[in-house]
Amino acid sequence: MQARLTARNGRQNGFLLALPALLWLLFFFILPLAIVLIVSFMTRGTGGSAVLPLTLDHYERVFTVFDGIFVRSVRIAFITMVICLLAGYPLAFFIRTRRNAWVRNMALFMVILPFWTNFLVRTYAWRILLGREGTLNEMLVSAGVIQEPLQLLNTEFAVLVGLTYGFLPFMVLPIYASVERFDFRFVEAARDLGANDWHTFWRVVLPMTMPGVIAGCILVFIPAIGAFVTPDLLGGTRGLMIGNLIQGQFRGTGNMPLGAALSVVMMSVVMLSLIFYIRFSNRER
Repeated sequence: MQARLTARNGRQNGFLLALPALLWLLFFFILPLAIVLIVSFMTRGTGGSAVLPLTLDHYERVFTVFDGIFVRSVRIAFITMVICLLAGYPLAFFIRTRRNAWVRNMALFMVILPFWTNFLVRTYAWRILLGREGTLNEMLVSAGVIQEPLQLLNTEFAVLVGLTYGFLPFMVLPIYASVERFDFRFVEAARDLGANDWHTFWRVVLPMTMPGVIAGCILVFIPAIGAFVTPDLLGGTRGLMIGNLIQGQFRGTGNMPLGAALSVVMMSVVMLSLIFYIRFSNRER
């Protein structure tokens, strides 16, 4: 009897301790999501507001009129993720394999250093670098590589550069954490068994560091698909992504129900990514 009372008191105390967090999630996460979901089924009213009756027209427009923008957003986010992976994986290994602790810590500091500056300021810096009269074009013209300045700004290339620069640390840090726990004696054992460098990497190193790779891919893909500052400043109309489209629907005389429907579809893609990550993590355990 005493054990049951102790267990019941423990559960009650645990619930009371978790109550503030539960209320926070309810009012600032679940409730806003529910409102967005309801608004997505409503009709556009005067000034872009949401009114009754309920309709599915906005979801039809998402998958017919705006499907190209949605596909472009997924493609740009995926390419950004791949570029960050190809650059971040060897960089994480390079940092981990430095024997000098000062060099290793300094390299990690350089990876984290961009976070000390506002993201908007860093994006505007890329406008200066990629402009027709910017630093990169002036260097190429001065070196005789090109005769006329290239159109680098307001292109998909500029969007990819900006997103890769902004989200590369989110790929490097999780991979570095996995590499930090990796026992390099497995590499020696694989070589003793006759495996070459490629087989050692593909069958030993990569599988054992895969949790960091998956975490990094999720951390890059999810914010990249919903980015709107970088595509707006660096891509212009050619870099329009779903984040810019959603932003436009909630400004001025836009279309709030359509913006909500776009948000729900984007959140569905994000949730699928998270479900994949959770299932993979459980399988690894």
